[in-house]
Amino acid sequence: MSRPNIIFLMTDQQRWDALGCVNPLVHTPGLDALAREGIRFDQAVCQAPMCVPSRNSLMFGLYPSQTGVRNNRGALLDESRLPGTPLPQLLSDAGYFCAGFGKAHWNHALPGKPGARRGFHVRAEGQSRSSILCEEGAVMMDDEDPEGLRAYYEETREFGGGEENALGYLGKPSLLPEEHHRDGFIFRKCMDFLETWTPREDQPLFLYFSLIKPHAGFNIPPRYEAMYRLEDIPELPAPPWSEEPDTHIAAAMKVSPSLWDVHFQRRAALEKASPEDRRRITLRYWANCTFMDSFLGRVLKKIREKGLDRNTLFVFCSDHGEMLGERDLRYSKYCLFDSSVRVPLILAGDVIPAALRGTRDSRPAMLTDLLPTLCAVSGARADPRWPGLDLLSVARHRGSFCEFSGCGTERLQPAPAWMWRTADWKLILFRDGNVLEDTPLRGELYDLRADPHEWFNRFGDPACAEIRQRLTMDLLAHISSAFARGPAFGDYRGLAPITPPGAD
Repeated sequence: MSRPNIIFLMTDQQRWDALGCVNPLVHTPGLDALAREGIRFDQAVCQAPMCVPSRNSLMFGLYPSQTGVRNNRGALLDESRLPGTPLPQLLSDAGYFCAGFGKAHWNHALPGKPGARRGFHVRAEGQSRSSILCEEGAVMMDDEDPEGLRAYYEETREFGGGEENALGYLGKPSLLPEEHHRDGFIFRKCMDFLETWTPREDQPLFLYFSLIKPHAGFNIPPRYEAMYRLEDIPELPAPPWSEEPDTHIAAAMKVSPSLWDVHFQRRAALEKASPEDRRRITLRYWANCTFMDSFLGRVLKKIREKGLDRNTLFVFCSDHGEMLGERDLRYSKYCLFDSSVRVPLILAGDVIPAALRGTRDSRPAMLTDLLPTLCAVSGARADPRWPGLDLLSVARHRGSFCEFSGCGTERLQPAPAWMWRTADWKLILFRDGNVLEDTPLRGELYDLRADPHEWFNRFGDPACAEIRQRLTMDLLAHISSAFARGPAFGDYRGLAPITPPGAD
């Protein structure tokens, strides 16, 4: 078989369970249809519970501690010293035509100097040209629709930075036409490309379509909100405590004023909201997922109309989850609990063996597994330093890894926390204080089957000593092996990449 087209679909901050095929209360017909055509990896996690390090990790196939981008202020600004070759460049070098529409979140533009395109031949972003997300040669929203972008920013102005304050979560019906939403612009540019793209037998297509939401704020076109009934929305699960116990996020908030302030300011405002208003937040988050699904579904329909679904691998994922009020009105991400780190992950298309279509795979899976998988199907050159595995092979991890190093606004970052997760158990190791302090290692251990909300820490339970020891050894063995492979060595080769045996 010739090399397949690769259609890479992505959303931002979509929980693993915000799919109709997982939760029938959520309306996502486009993604549900995709899941029926492929494999849904129901234990997938991101490698950092926030946008920038998670996306850099995915694109380079390396963990945040390997890329050096550990938080939302991180960036790789020197193109001559990247930790590896990013996904679009890998596929471009392998002969693919690479078209990218929407959020990559490299964070690598400097004032007056757009960032590199990193392998994309065509690029469009739903941001302004002055954004640190601008890329060289990309079409930015204010190039073609400055009035629409201004109208969008005006509608969301009260939502605060990142649209994530209490008002951003409470949301409101949008008065804008869909095309004036930033995701509407991304969608329109992708559809324009698909209308005119002429497939070539000697040049397969890599299409990257990445939406900005369902990330808050929740300014939803009314027709999507009308698909839900408030009386169907469940109450938030109530933990058996009123303040966060002695966990990694409590430790991080003690040394991070930004994490502390954002959480407690948002919580103080939402405590005054009625129970109905708090349920409406969940309703609007789900409606936002439906809004994004409408764009995804229409792109998928156009791909099928153009015949681009033949000899094609579809990928769908999100960069991290959303706490959505769990743990006593904790919203957003920035922690290692499941609602923050678990992500939806689907591989579909006729590249998938017929016997596997419509199935669930419960192996430990990570977003860093996507580069090895895509290289295996495309013939692109894989990097032996990657910690990930080919998800279409029989290989399997013993568990899945994620790390948390603060949100990036602090002068001194909180000491890092590391997670090791199986379907049954989760281990989190962390220290108090900032990254420069030498404090004792502490931990959390959760029985995910008996305690899916992760309310009861059993790290110190003598009955769990054996499982705690085994998970700790698995975590240490994994990271010591992964980090030993790269990304760079201080020997005579300097920053040259490792090459596999027999390679040039």
